[in-house]
Amino acid sequence: MGVDMSSNPPPTKNFFPSPALSLSLAGIFRGAAAAAGGDHGGVGDEGDEGSVGCVGGGMVRGRREETAEISSENSGPARSRSGDDFEGDEDDEDGDGGGGKKKKRKKYHRHTAEQIREMETLFKDSPHPDEKQRQQLSKQLGLHPRQVKFWFQNRRTQIKAIQERHENSLLKSEIDKLKEENKSLRDAIQKSSCPSCGFASAGKDATQAAEDQQLRIENAKLKAELEKLRSMVGNQPPGTEPPSSSSSAGSDQENKSSLDFYTGVFGIDKSKIMDTVNQALEELRKMAAAGEPLWVRSVETGREILNYDEYMREFSVESSSNGKPKRSIEASRETGVVFVDIPRLVGSFMDVNQWKEMFPGLISKAATVDVIVNGDDANRSGTVQLMFAELQMPTPMVPTREIYFVRYCKQLSSEQWAIVDVSIDKAEENIDASLVKCRKRPSGCIIEDKSNGHCKVTCVEHLECQKSTIHTMYRSIVSSGLAFGAKHWMATLQLQCERLVFFMATNVPAKDSNGVATLAGRKSILKLAQRVTWGFCRALGASSFNSWTKVPSKTGEDIRVSSRKNLNDPGEPIGVILCAVSSVWLPVSPGTLFDFLRDDARRHEWDVMANGGQVQSIANLAQGQDRGNSVTVQAIKSKKNSMWVVQDCCTNAYESMVVYAHVDIASMQAIMTGCDSGSIAVLPSGFSILPDGLESRPLVISSRQEEKSSDAGSLLTIGLQIVSNASPTAKVSMESLESITALISCTLRNIKISLQCEDG
Repeated sequence: MGVDMSSNPPPTKNFFPSPALSLSLAGIFRGAAAAAGGDHGGVGDEGDEGSVGCVGGGMVRGRREETAEISSENSGPARSRSGDDFEGDEDDEDGDGGGGKKKKRKKYHRHTAEQIREMETLFKDSPHPDEKQRQQLSKQLGLHPRQVKFWFQNRRTQIKAIQERHENSLLKSEIDKLKEENKSLRDAIQKSSCPSCGFASAGKDATQAAEDQQLRIENAKLKAELEKLRSMVGNQPPGTEPPSSSSSAGSDQENKSSLDFYTGVFGIDKSKIMDTVNQALEELRKMAAAGEPLWVRSVETGREILNYDEYMREFSVESSSNGKPKRSIEASRETGVVFVDIPRLVGSFMDVNQWKEMFPGLISKAATVDVIVNGDDANRSGTVQLMFAELQMPTPMVPTREIYFVRYCKQLSSEQWAIVDVSIDKAEENIDASLVKCRKRPSGCIIEDKSNGHCKVTCVEHLECQKSTIHTMYRSIVSSGLAFGAKHWMATLQLQCERLVFFMATNVPAKDSNGVATLAGRKSILKLAQRVTWGFCRALGASSFNSWTKVPSKTGEDIRVSSRKNLNDPGEPIGVILCAVSSVWLPVSPGTLFDFLRDDARRHEWDVMANGGQVQSIANLAQGQDRGNSVTVQAIKSKKNSMWVVQDCCTNAYESMVVYAHVDIASMQAIMTGCDSGSIAVLPSGFSILPDGLESRPLVISSRQEEKSSDAGSLLTIGLQIVSNASPTAKVSMESLESITALISCTLRNIKISLQCEDG
């Protein structure tokens, strides 16, 4: 038996709705007007601009019942009546319409608290009720259908106005912040560059040159973010430069495109870029379709391994070892079916923000630096754009990978598309390749439409990376290509598309939505859980967002801490936030570890904050076919206090996560009824679980064979966050530092004891 929650579900415009700017249900109800059948929704459709009533208090102007037939459609030209004049504006006392008698004052109708409560309840589920719903509600409340109609109309207008004011305020403050950072970066580059040519001074050492390159990268990302925000606010059209952003109107450096400024490639020929991407497309198609001898399937692991000698013969690739730093080759291929249609999937790859949101555990930063060719507006075919990405693992122990590459979108047939990525650092001879630590050889995916909302995706990842020192715990999973390979990308893509399907579902079985009665409540909880997981992934990695410091531990764990100040982000507590992370190897399988950490019945075994109290499940929402993919709301009752926790659990073929955040009980109850969760401040903590990679085999066959090991286990990373001080100007106290490190150590010890894997 299923519980039908299909009453006017609001469509989701974006691939994953961003919760950062939503307020008071506006994020859920925006765009619902397109789906409403009987009501056109806007104030401009039904009443004049003066028909704004007091929503909540219920002050609505109106006519008496005997004049109900008079409306704005049959009013005289001298006066345009609004919907709120329904019970006001009585006729003259003597009925002759003369001017000798004064008109009576307008009569106001104040809705009762019960009427407002009932209309608010319907509004949460259906902000655009049809004629039948309005008739039924008016009979129930003893109101005229037009009164109900105008109440809903004014309520929608009020919410829209509040949201727009809030969005404009946030965007303007963000723009000001980006302008200041952009200016400081420009000043730094200007001081460290030759005034005549714009290049770094020749006398600088390699360290300074690397710092200059980093500044260029940061500046380009800020430019891309500023461009996006400017177009959203609508103050200026995209592509225009504000007068204050340039200190010298005639400066050649200010007039360079973001492509030039970002890579240091000056005067690059667009035709050479097009030649590069077209050659990359042909190579990708062959790599995706070829079998043996190019790809050989491993007997031990079942994964495909690239025969690199055959690859070099097939594609006439030259050896890259002429005096350059030693580089490692990572090549992998994975095929899978995803539950999403082609237009949405292609759009998510070409929109940098949707792409970053689809892979929150893999991508810590991403930006579209320049659009080289604008493709078809309808389907993006032919689009070529220069992109930057910072790839991370969920631990500060593994350095990030910064890659800039060209992404090419091409429709191959009516049912097949290609998304091609390739680095262009060899498009010009004068590029300083020593600064490029990681580059993409022709990679990407071939997407085939399988009808009924399904796509077959063949993903090829081919990277050339400069060899660097990696912590021994992660050396195997990184060197084998699992960490940044095709299997990881495919598993994440399948998981996120499946979560989207469950998010948009309108007829959810009762067993998959236990504890939540409405569709709006379910979606509000899922949005909150999504934001919690995004925040956890952002706080966990080695990205330049975080500055990690290793601190001593009494029990010997490798604990690293970072701090940040939150000044105005409503999604997090205001003040100084302290984050501590520790990664350990455990001799248990990832599945066993994941099931233990997500089990609410065993939470008291590891959660120090629970103080041994019992955990009660309030709500359980499925997010995938695997029962491990779920969002739960838990009540933890201890001797000292009671608290509620929202927990997001997700698992796929590569990794698993258990992320949670403490939420105020009253706020969580409001979210469960359908209230917007975007303004709820949460501070996520949790666990990331990876296979240790010891059973893996190298993804490239060459003359040198890597060492092999048969032992396997799990790589567990625990991340905890606390508010060190409620004042953003304060410094991190030694007391809070000792408290969070002790919390990490105690939690890890409890997990080892429960799983019987203590040291020694």
